[in-house]
Amino acid sequence: MTDSKPYPASRAHSLEDIPPETLGGGSETAEKSVRRIQSVERALTILEILAAAPDALALGDIAERAGLNASTCHHLVATLVERGYVLNAGRNRGYMLSSRLQELTDVSERKTDLSDFARSDLVDLSGRLGLSVQLAEMQGTSLVTRFKTNVAGLHVIEADEVVKMRASHATATGKAILAWLPESQILKVISENGLERFTEHTITSVVDLMEDLRWVRRNGFAVDNEELRLGVVCYGAALRDEKGTVVASVSASFPVELAKEEYREHVVQEVTACARKLSDRLRLGRS
Repeated sequence: MTDSKPYPASRAHSLEDIPPETLGGGSETAEKSVRRIQSVERALTILEILAAAPDALALGDIAERAGLNASTCHHLVATLVERGYVLNAGRNRGYMLSSRLQELTDVSERKTDLSDFARSDLVDLSGRLGLSVQLAEMQGTSLVTRFKTNVAGLHVIEADEVVKMRASHATATGKAILAWLPESQILKVISENGLERFTEHTITSVVDLMEDLRWVRRNGFAVDNEELRLGVVCYGAALRDEKGTVVASVSASFPVELAKEEYREHVVQEVTACARKLSDRLRLGRS
């Protein structure tokens, strides 16, 4: 590695020495009954009515088709207009769908495309390392895991994905992306998510985080040293598109008991090589 950084002491050499609470199990998750929210159902019904209509509909027509009174329908439609999903076509023309739903579909397709694009490389990386491998990206100010694979069977219990969404400061995937964002955008992420302490190793000050991100830029990869979950170490590296913009990151996670310096070097080399390969393919048009 090119620059020194303190690491928690390694404590074992074999899987038998890894605490069972660190390794994942096969526990079943009980099904939960779904509580239907009436206002959400009504809003979706209105969207479906507008989608099926060949022309704009007056408020009274929408209310009649949805089986709602005029006042309730007005409030729901006004909310949908405010959020950009419905357009007011004018007092005499009524309401119609905007392009917002199509925009969301297009965004989703692009995200799915990136996951599909990287899938085989990430599966290969997982197989070579024998570790859990992830692909993540920033959606607004939230860190979202787009793809995860583990083909070798060594699992670690990681934090819930909902927790990860606000924990970019404590994850290798998050820091690998944050390091290359404008400072104003980094501060926006911090402002909206905070710098929550998850373990004794979590970075909880802006000054320390900025220094850590400078370290990431110097070395070309990010490290999570038990910062999100005790017993779990993770290395991540950024993916760049054809314009050089960081669009995602890849990472590999493993128990801290395996984290001797030689092993860390091996994981870093594999993760950064995979990130470079995917970035090169992105520059060549995802061929």
